[in-house]
Amino acid sequence: MAKNSMCLYGKNSVLERLKADPGSIRRVYVRDNFNAPHIMKLIKSAGIPVTVVSERDLLRIKRADRLQGIVAEIGKFRYTPFEELTGKSAGDRMSLVFLDGLNDPHNLGSIIRIAACFGNLAVVIPQHGSCDVNETVLHVASGGENYTPVSMVTNLSTALIKAGKAGYWAVGAVVEGGEDINGVSLPFPLCLVLGAEGRGIRHGIQKHLDMRVSLPMTGAPLSLNVAMAFAVFAHEIAKQRPDK
Repeated sequence: MAKNSMCLYGKNSVLERLKADPGSIRRVYVRDNFNAPHIMKLIKSAGIPVTVVSERDLLRIKRADRLQGIVAEIGKFRYTPFEELTGKSAGDRMSLVFLDGLNDPHNLGSIIRIAACFGNLAVVIPQHGSCDVNETVLHVASGGENYTPVSMVTNLSTALIKAGKAGYWAVGAVVEGGEDINGVSLPFPLCLVLGAEGRGIRHGIQKHLDMRVSLPMTGAPLSLNVAMAFAVFAHEIAKQRPDK
C-alpha cells in the first residue's frame, strides 16, 4: 500500500465512508466469503476498484482484530484548519473540544464517535505529545471522522488564546474543584478542555480557563476514563447549546 495511504477496516467504518465521502476511497479489499450486499452495492455505484482476497492475504494488508472481512485503502486523514473552525459566523460555530495530552487511540476514536453522535462538536489536538488520527482511531470512531472535524494545532495554549480572541469561552473539565456540571450554565461559543487521565489539564493551559466544571461522583471511589466523561459533558453541551 502506498506511503500516502491509510487502511480503513471494519464494516461500519467502510460503510460510513462510502456514504459520506466515497471519493476518498482508492480501493477496497474484501475476503472471499464477504457477505454484505448493501456495502458491495455502494462500492459498485461509486466505481471503486475491488480486490477479492483470502483471509491470510487480507491480514497481510492490515494486521488487526475485527477486520470483518473488509479493508479500504484511503488517503491520509485530512485535518481541518483551526482558523476554519474559529472563523465561522456566530450561528455556525461548533463547540470545540481541546484534548490535552491524550495518547490512547481508543479514547480519541471514542471521543470522535461521541462528538459525531451529539453533533455540532469539533476536536482539537496538539501536534506533539498527543495521539494523532491513525488507523486505530478511525476504526474505533466507526465513521465518526466523517462528521466530526478534527484540527491539529502546533500549540494548544496558543490555540486556546486565539479561540478566546474570537469570542470563545474556555471551560476546563477537572476531577475536583469545579462547578457541578448539573447546575452550571455553560457559556457559548464554547471550548471544552479535557486533560489526560491521571495528569489532568496542564497548568500552562489551566491559566487560560474561564471556568472549571466537574462531574459529581457519589458512588464508588473510581473515575471515568476521558471518553466516558466526555460523553456526559457532550450531553450537557447539546442540551444547553443555544441553537438546539
